[in-house]
Amino acid sequence: MNARIVHESRGRMRLQLKQERLSLAHADLLEAWLEKQPWVDRVTVHERTRCIILYYTGTRDQVIAGIRSFSWKKAKESMAQPTHTTRELNRTFEEKLVGKIVCKAVCTLFLPHPLRIARFAIHSLPFFRRGLFCVLHRKMRVELLDALSIGISAFRKDFSTAGAVMFLLEIGELLEEWTRKKSVEDLARCMALNVDRVWLRTENGEVLTPIEQIAVGDHVVVRAGGIIPVDGIVAEGEVSVNQASLTGESIPITKRIGGAVYAGTVVEEGECVIEVKQASGQSRYDQIVTMIERSEQMKSETESKAAHLADKLVPYTFAGSLLSLLLTGNTARALSVLMVDFSCALKLAMPLAVLSAMREAGKAHITVKGGKFLEVVAQADTIVFDKTGTLTHACPQVAKIIPFGGNDEQEMLRMAACLEEHFPHSMANAVVEEASKRGLTHDEFHSKVEYLVAHGIVSTVNGKRVCIGSAHFIFEDEGCSIPAGEQDRFDNLSPAYSHLYLAIGQQLAAVLCISDPLREEAKAVMQTLRHLGIKRTVMLTGDSKHTAQAIAAEVGVDDFCAEVLPAEKAQYVADLRAEGHTVLMIGDGINDSPALSEADAGLAIRDGAAIAREIADITLAADSLWDLVHLRQISMALMQRIHSNYRFVILFNSSLIVLGVAGILTPAASATLHNLSTLGISLHSMSALPKPQI
Repeated sequence: MNARIVHESRGRMRLQLKQERLSLAHADLLEAWLEKQPWVDRVTVHERTRCIILYYTGTRDQVIAGIRSFSWKKAKESMAQPTHTTRELNRTFEEKLVGKIVCKAVCTLFLPHPLRIARFAIHSLPFFRRGLFCVLHRKMRVELLDALSIGISAFRKDFSTAGAVMFLLEIGELLEEWTRKKSVEDLARCMALNVDRVWLRTENGEVLTPIEQIAVGDHVVVRAGGIIPVDGIVAEGEVSVNQASLTGESIPITKRIGGAVYAGTVVEEGECVIEVKQASGQSRYDQIVTMIERSEQMKSETESKAAHLADKLVPYTFAGSLLSLLLTGNTARALSVLMVDFSCALKLAMPLAVLSAMREAGKAHITVKGGKFLEVVAQADTIVFDKTGTLTHACPQVAKIIPFGGNDEQEMLRMAACLEEHFPHSMANAVVEEASKRGLTHDEFHSKVEYLVAHGIVSTVNGKRVCIGSAHFIFEDEGCSIPAGEQDRFDNLSPAYSHLYLAIGQQLAAVLCISDPLREEAKAVMQTLRHLGIKRTVMLTGDSKHTAQAIAAEVGVDDFCAEVLPAEKAQYVADLRAEGHTVLMIGDGINDSPALSEADAGLAIRDGAAIAREIADITLAADSLWDLVHLRQISMALMQRIHSNYRFVILFNSSLIVLGVAGILTPAASATLHNLSTLGISLHSMSALPKPQI
């Protein structure tokens, strides 16, 4: 890349490309390539000025070397061209906004009066059409007020007032449409599948393949707990699919051979081979956009109340205008009242504030699937945490392997990794990673793998049943035994570790000791959440009571429950809600899914199981638990903004009505102040939210 450094400071660099122009597609590709680099914290590419604003974590030399190595050809070969970015959308609306302002200024300054009247007549038609629609359908809405205000002003030959009203309304509509579309696209992009590789069925068996290489007609294998990465039909097998992410239905749907499946849905039970009909989940984006645009049920309760109140206040504005006309006989005073309505500001400011908060959360890598969940987060008084991958790091490590029954340590790790690689979870990943570190290949020599939620994995090797999972699963459900003479070794297993038990032929073969270090920020986050109004924190885990007690004491939660199954987690959350608590549940595993569904709002860790992410109402990036604090702050700030907007709209517009009735404000002044206040509060609602004081 040929570029020069314009300005730099510690951890930040501004560069300008030495080329004549930068297309939108090239700007998207360059930004996507830079975001993939390990030394980049965040980056913005401005296509108009050909500038790059880069925040980095690596060394300066590393950054410069990386930028020098960039080439458009290599970038196109190494990664797919980004789609559905907001760059083109922003360019379109920027041009529309500037065009409207320039056109208004030119027409006002240079257009002859007769032509201005003709222009007014053309521009007023959409407003009159919407007003007539309200009359024909007997609906008292703000569109009727707008049409009457413009019509009466025109009847009084006050075309400057009517033109100003229309201009401000058009600018407001444009800004609302821009913000809404950008927020929807930002949300849809945040909710992308993020599936890098899939199991491709080939003549030589299953091969882990980059999703970019999957083509129509290929056969992809998806097992229980896995996300379906492509649109297609079931070619083999029978599965239970959770389609809540697309349809909102929480009940899994059974899919048999020939049944259609869609990218982004999750296999809850079973295993299937999918024949690809549309590669890389290309329709997923459009499905998400449609879901967001149609999901009125996702509006916050406060947002819905504001919209309903806005419609209810329209008749009162009419009544005030009529009363003013009867008492004073002054058309100008009556028109001053008619120029003012509460609906514009209430209907614009509240949704814009919610969408802006959702967009701000998205910038922090927090995906919120609806405004109502931000309200729930602000009102919550109880948070329930899963332990593994949530309060502890999402990448635990195998500390040691203790073989039993004379088995070889390396072979036991090889077999464990062979089974665990099919079901990615934090502990499963730790086993696979340890095998990789030791240079152990684990080609599949077992039969069909079966995953039992919250218990373990079962398969058959050399005619013997092989199981790996929790102690409850191995010794109680499977009835496995400890080899003779090794009970003492088993009893002396260190409680400092989490344990995975591997059994072959109904006999314990090895115990894998997993170190699960607590997140460094966990204790401080708990204290901060209490300062932000959270009254109770609870930890739920399937681990032993001793391990859970040690973690709970270290992190500082108010209560904990150990050795709980998925149904018991969900019941615990349900009991808290029955007691009148507003409950958030945060987890990352398949076994957390029932509890995530049961909570007032479920929060999933992005690196966790696909089904947890799809069922959850909010997804956190998992870089730090401080994301949870940030989410709480955004939610609280949003509610404060909505309530302050509500008070301002009522007070300011009521004042305009009083001043209009008193004859202090002319219709033009009343309309201008009303529309400017609506525009101002809308722009304020779109601005960054202040952080509440802790």
